[in-house]
Amino acid sequence: MAIIRPFRALRPQPALAKEVAARPYDVLNSAEAKAEAAGNPHSFYHVSKSEIDLPEGTDVHSEAVYEKAAENLQKLRDEGTLLHEEHPCYYIYKLVMNGRSQTGLVCISAIDDYNKGIIKKHEFTRPDKELDRINHITSTRAQSGNVFLAYNDVPEVNALIDQWQEHHAPVYDFVANDGISHTIWVINEAATGNRITALFEEKVPATYIADGHHRAASAALVQKASGEDIHNHANLNYFLTTIFPASQLAILDYNRLVKDLNGHSREDFLSRLEYDFTVEAIGHHPLKPSMLHEFSMYLGGTWYRLVAREGTYTSDPIGVLDVTILQQNVLAKHLGIEDPRTDKRIDFVGGIRGLEELVKRVDSGEMQVAFALYPVTIRQLFDIADSGNVMPPKSTWFEPKLRDGLLTHLI
Repeated sequence: MAIIRPFRALRPQPALAKEVAARPYDVLNSAEAKAEAAGNPHSFYHVSKSEIDLPEGTDVHSEAVYEKAAENLQKLRDEGTLLHEEHPCYYIYKLVMNGRSQTGLVCISAIDDYNKGIIKKHEFTRPDKELDRINHITSTRAQSGNVFLAYNDVPEVNALIDQWQEHHAPVYDFVANDGISHTIWVINEAATGNRITALFEEKVPATYIADGHHRAASAALVQKASGEDIHNHANLNYFLTTIFPASQLAILDYNRLVKDLNGHSREDFLSRLEYDFTVEAIGHHPLKPSMLHEFSMYLGGTWYRLVAREGTYTSDPIGVLDVTILQQNVLAKHLGIEDPRTDKRIDFVGGIRGLEELVKRVDSGEMQVAFALYPVTIRQLFDIADSGNVMPPKSTWFEPKLRDGLLTHLI
């Protein structure tokens, strides 16, 4: 069963929360972070993307970057921008985007659960990305990147969280520049916290990583390297997580762009696709897939609807995925992309950018063809994780995303 604990968060003064809050380190590049942090000394980008305070061209994985992150975090503490909670607390984090809300519990989760598979994964991790987070954690002595977990709803937990929101004022409540609202409550009552801890131990057999596989893996590797006793409740034995009930989550599409047609003419490529799909030209208006096994393709200024024929997919958790169908029957079979993780001819665009981004990049000549997919469901994600399998790369895109800097776990 799931082991979670309250913790003493390092968090901003309420008046500075909006200025501190930063998008996750891995959703924007250094130039974008520098632009967003311009004129804002309180921005957490000075910690999560500390290269913005070093000479242009600095290697983002150099020791200087990690040292600067530690220096900047200490500066935010010394200046009183960030304060350390006096007692361990749970936190409620509510996000609202385009009228849809989701509310999670911010806590620390046991690395032992991660190692034992109680915290379930659905992606492979890359050693270079793990090393980056390991260096950041060990230099700052902090876990600032929140791992986004999901779990099957527990009505008693939902009720407790609802009641706390109803009877207590939030400590933070602001709308970020991108229009997403962020509201956080502090659960500082021991009895309520103990009840939450007990409910997870009694009623939550597993949690699932939705977003943050590298952050989770890195925390586990830091703990392992430290030699800490896994049973002594030291901070290193836990990592920063926010756990959301599955019923509140939405997964966006994760779309594909390919640089060329692998030597095929447009006519030949369209003809080849008809072996595995029904192909229908739609016109110039962007078309979003409306169901599983339906794809949209943008090629030569025209949108096409592709529907997978029977026999192109299987019923197992991986084979039924649309990302698998597209990979096996189009990307590998006709476009020669055997490994989308390493092939430089393919790129991925999260659905948050819309289909217009696909049109722009194809019309510019940078790419030749784009594919839009129907989103993976949360149930599919759970089924794959339960089966011990992993999804193909770039299968899921979760929005809205948690902000860095609002709640940090010191180790």
